[in-house]
Amino acid sequence: MAAYLEIEKDFQFEAAHYFGHPDANDLFKHIHGHSFTGKVIVRGDAQSDKGWIRDLWKIETLVKEVVEPLDHSLLNNIEGLEQPALEQIAMWIFERLSLKLPGLICVEVGRPTCGERARYCVLPDSSVT
Repeated sequence: MAAYLEIEKDFQFEAAHYFGHPDANDLFKHIHGHSFTGKVIVRGDAQSDKGWIRDLWKIETLVKEVVEPLDHSLLNNIEGLEQPALEQIAMWIFERLSLKLPGLICVEVGRPTCGERARYCVLPDSSVT
């Protein structure tokens, strides 16, 4: 059995959005805002000689770089988020963060006041980075 460790880093941002899709509930077709929360999950080798998977401060810095354009924005105006459902936001963050963060396996984004979350995860290959 292969052993691994996972670490998580939380983040948050404030943003507005609307759903222009014809199937969307009329309530959500108007601009409205949320306090979004999220987390990234990084997997790594349990036998790392460093004693850690990744430097959490570096993860925090990378997450801030990726999430900063979303903060206090109208998400629909951001390329790739024209229909900014939670699922799309999680995928958008994952796609950008995975280019900079080896071992990233999952991004979760939620709206706590609504009790809603979406998670975008990849199935790790047999080797651990």
